[in-house]
Amino acid sequence: MATRLPDGEFEARLERVRDRIAETDADAGVWFGATSIEYLTGFDHIRTERPVALAVTDERVELTVPRLEVERASEIPRIDAFHHYADYPGGDPMATVAEMLDGLGADAVAADAESAPGTMGYQGPPLSVFVDVETQAWVRRMRWEKSDAEVDLIRESARWANLGHRYLADYTAVGAHPATASQRASTDASRAMLDALGDRYATRTRGTGPVTAGYITGEQTRLPHGHTANRRLEAGDVLITGATANVDGYHSELERTMFLGEPTDEQVHYFELVLEAQTIAIDALGPGVPIAAVDEAVWSYFEEQGVTDLAQHHVGHNIGMEGHEPPYIDRGWGDHCESDHTNYDADDAAMRPGHVYTIEPGIYTDAYGYRHSDTVAITEDGTERLTYFPRDLDGNVIPVE
Repeated sequence: MATRLPDGEFEARLERVRDRIAETDADAGVWFGATSIEYLTGFDHIRTERPVALAVTDERVELTVPRLEVERASEIPRIDAFHHYADYPGGDPMATVAEMLDGLGADAVAADAESAPGTMGYQGPPLSVFVDVETQAWVRRMRWEKSDAEVDLIRESARWANLGHRYLADYTAVGAHPATASQRASTDASRAMLDALGDRYATRTRGTGPVTAGYITGEQTRLPHGHTANRRLEAGDVLITGATANVDGYHSELERTMFLGEPTDEQVHYFELVLEAQTIAIDALGPGVPIAAVDEAVWSYFEEQGVTDLAQHHVGHNIGMEGHEPPYIDRGWGDHCESDHTNYDADDAAMRPGHVYTIEPGIYTDAYGYRHSDTVAITEDGTERLTYFPRDLDGNVIPVE
């Protein structure tokens, strides 16, 4: 049972970026991205109008934060020094970053962006006003292949997502409101998770539980990103569920098409189409497989069945610290890797051990949508499906009393 990322993971990541820095003319690496900063140091924060910047040299790891993050940042043992500004716009975030870099003797840096992102209205000068900047995407690329420790956390996430999904099915009934059924399932699964893990659980949430389970219902299901409608559940409803759990910043994804009461013949038909499409995709996965080929296999099946007009998105995406991460299981992925505007190459067009994918083909009629999603890890010799709620029709029909 893995609940925390080992300290050695961060040390290995920092060494990898130091190796990349050594290959350039830069004196330091700089990161403004919140996920990249957490990936390299373990410092997680809510990105607002107040920029945070990480600097890494061959000997030092230093961080610039707004005053309100000083105490939290100071808890991170692998950060050697902290710099802070009062606030924004009262303080001067980029000038503080420049002072940090000056103290490190960094006149040229390799940064993940030319400036801090314009989140929540932030507008500041680019870092290039103060130092020479070359942009890089090292961490974003490093995150594609998960280590065994990272996959362990996603596997643990899947375990609790399954519980949340089970509660969701148990609390689904005619007359229930989707919002309250979702909240109840999320709360009860979170309580069970916290009771089981105790102080082993690494907090990464604010205002919500570690487990989240919910669904869209009825006509909203025909929209891939539909919302929870203000309506009570009715017999005959189609549901598209979703469940995940946050385990030290890592996530899985579990989705099912479910029916409240016995489905119609038409609903069974579309359910079976999606189930077969997902099976085709899962069976096509593996180390060395061209990523685009998986989406192509599903598209070919949809063509055979005459339902391409009902398909609105690709088969899936990588998952880990963020809900959506590259690579994307898309028919255009190979061309994307070879295009001039990316840092990818031909080797990036194939699946590798450590990739963790959501497999979620869907079709959407004028009345309802149908989609399953499972989280699958690519291994050295095959695959491992991490989510395990039943996929078959019998396992996704909720009886009506």
